[in-house]
Amino acid sequence: MKVRFLGSGDAFGSGGRLNTCFHVTTGAGAFLIDCGATALPAMKAAGIDRNAIDTILVTHFHADHFGGVPFFILDAQFFAKRTAPLTIAGPDGLRDWYVRALETAFPGSSSTRQKFELSLVELEAGTARALGGLTVTPQRVVHGPPGGPFFAYRIETDGRVLAYTGDTEWTEALVEVGRDADLLIAEAYFRDKPVPYHLDLASLERNLDRIRPKRLVLTHMSDDMLRHADAVPYETARDGLEIAVA
Repeated sequence: MKVRFLGSGDAFGSGGRLNTCFHVTTGAGAFLIDCGATALPAMKAAGIDRNAIDTILVTHFHADHFGGVPFFILDAQFFAKRTAPLTIAGPDGLRDWYVRALETAFPGSSSTRQKFELSLVELEAGTARALGGLTVTPQRVVHGPPGGPFFAYRIETDGRVLAYTGDTEWTEALVEVGRDADLLIAEAYFRDKPVPYHLDLASLERNLDRIRPKRLVLTHMSDDMLRHADAVPYETARDGLEIAVA
């Protein structure tokens, strides 16, 4: 399994970084975790084969995680000439948010008939779901008013476990999401300052002995966290970083 951080930034471009989008390649194919507003240009700059992406897993519907979906869909229709099926999976409400996002970005586009099969799959928190070569288990996290909905993901494929916190303040659900994962990608919005709805590194560190990830990479860092990034004893993501999950 290989993970490429096409976008590792927060919603406001801290450090000049792009919005969240991780491209993952496995023996079974390729998928995205989140598809922020800058995802399509990042994919094109990296030479990513968009038509080889089978699945997009969405953690929540904020634009820095979901705003690239309209561009991806219309590019697939008119420029990439996609014919292969595509699955977009995410929290409850996905079908409504998909239409809302397309109509906001390009009015009338949600009624365009694609030349490829598109499946919009609403996942249930705490329930594992097979999606192609992936087994995906979402858990609800806390990134806004209760219910959100906001997800963290535990993804099993190629005999490995990839976990991602999504955007969230500390919540006990993260222990189950990341436990013994081969790779845990974790938000680290601040170094020490706890704020509502976002994960600070200090809170994560207090719980790492319970999570025990084999490898940890920090992402979604604010300017505050970026100023401390070179001093923390963990890997930190950057746009374009590619890592192999052994």
